Amino acid sequence: MEIIVNDNNFNKEVIEKSKTMPVLVDFWATWCPPCKMLGPIIEEISKEMKSIIVAKADTANCPKICMDYEVQSIPALKIFKNGKVVAETVGFMPKSTLIDWIKKSI
Repeated sequence: MEIIVNDNNFNKEVIEKSKTMPVLVDFWATWCPPCKMLGPIIEEISKEMKSIIVAKADTANCPKICMDYEVQSIPALKIFKNGKVVAETVGFMPKSTLIDWIKKSI
């Protein structure tokens, strides 16, 4: 299951939870074609990978978080552990590549 995050709940849902389990945050937008392609893959991963928490951040709903974490291109994926970004990537990637990146990063 994916958690929907925004400027109001980001600290609780991502920063705090990342202290017990890695959190993958997908920064996306409704107008972004690569984001729409990546969305179903992220959803599958959220159901299949029990070793991470998956959060979705619509950039329209989290301008402060996007600024704080320097999200300049989307889709942007960031993995948080212990309250900090430990890995990040930008752009679409196939599911197998994404899973490999997550496993390597957590």
